[in-house]
Amino acid sequence: MNSSLQKYSGIKIQNLRKTFNKNNVIACDNVNLDVAEGELLVLLGPSGCGKTTTLRCIAGLEHPDNENAIIVKGEDLTRVIPKDRNMAFVFQNTALFPHLNVRKNISFGLDMKKNLTKEEINQKVISSAEMLKINDLLYRYPRELSGGQGQRVALGRAIVMEPTAFLLDEPFAALDAKLRVEMRTEIKLIQRNLNTTMIFVTHDQEEALTIGDKIAVMNEGVVQQYDTPFNIYYYPKNQFVANFIGSPPINQFECTFHSKNYLLNSKIFNIKIPEKIQKNINDERIILGIRPESIKIGDNYTDVKGQIKLIELMGSRTLILIDCEGIDIKVLVQGVTNYSEGENVSLKFDTEQSFYFNSKGENLINFLN
Repeated sequence: MNSSLQKYSGIKIQNLRKTFNKNNVIACDNVNLDVAEGELLVLLGPSGCGKTTTLRCIAGLEHPDNENAIIVKGEDLTRVIPKDRNMAFVFQNTALFPHLNVRKNISFGLDMKKNLTKEEINQKVISSAEMLKINDLLYRYPRELSGGQGQRVALGRAIVMEPTAFLLDEPFAALDAKLRVEMRTEIKLIQRNLNTTMIFVTHDQEEALTIGDKIAVMNEGVVQQYDTPFNIYYYPKNQFVANFIGSPPINQFECTFHSKNYLLNSKIFNIKIPEKIQKNINDERIILGIRPESIKIGDNYTDVKGQIKLIELMGSRTLILIDCEGIDIKVLVQGVTNYSEGENVSLKFDTEQSFYFNSKGENLINFLN
């Protein structure tokens, strides 16, 4: 093995490929990830994108097609069985033993070890329960727990084992919206408190942006972008990432770029693009992508004119849907709007905060400059 890998203390996924031969489906196609020790990585994408298969390969529950695919702390674990990987897997279903109380569920893995005394086991259980704020639930049974309490117990059972990494597969999917928000805050605080490595699978972009140190956006088995939450949101590498991240989703317009006067022409507008962006665009056919919060609404703008079709209050923000010659444009404003449905308005696009995609869906702007 490469000597640099032997010194690496995190988790390295190298050219991971996984095919399910029964249907000849490629679940993971050349996946490369580099998870630093103490980092929280989120695998994000739609159903069937390969994120759970990637996680299961890391855990040893699925077998990669290629060798040297899973390197943990410099050791090749690609063909090592799950129980010898020292990783904790937390499922959507808590999988608690119904006949054991919370204390016994948490200590189950420790009880299997022969090198720990009862006092040592008890101390680990108490410490874990206090961290998760479930020390008053130790003598309850799973049937007496709420969904959030059950997930805390499942986490406690993982924490006491002191694993190299925590692998979490949509652990909050069955919880209600309010509890999901509470739990994702808790999981981030726990991860920081333990300074441990976590890999978290979700299809919820808000969850990913909130808790991840890094995010790997996947689609059809391929990592589309692997970056910080900030760069994923503001500098998407391609059209898929820009579309998948953000709520409400981006507005998209098919345009023709005229290099002589640097104009973008579409059915509803002619816009001159900023000078610093002009040099990056060589394609004639462009998809302009712009987030709803990057559009200003007023009475005297000249970029686009239209009529308000719908107004939706979204708590501290308001979504305004505007009909522009048969094309709907989404605008997101802070607070409550003074405009009314049916009112004529004009719009201004922030072209410096827009995305410019070619026919292959690639962002033409050097997204880190």
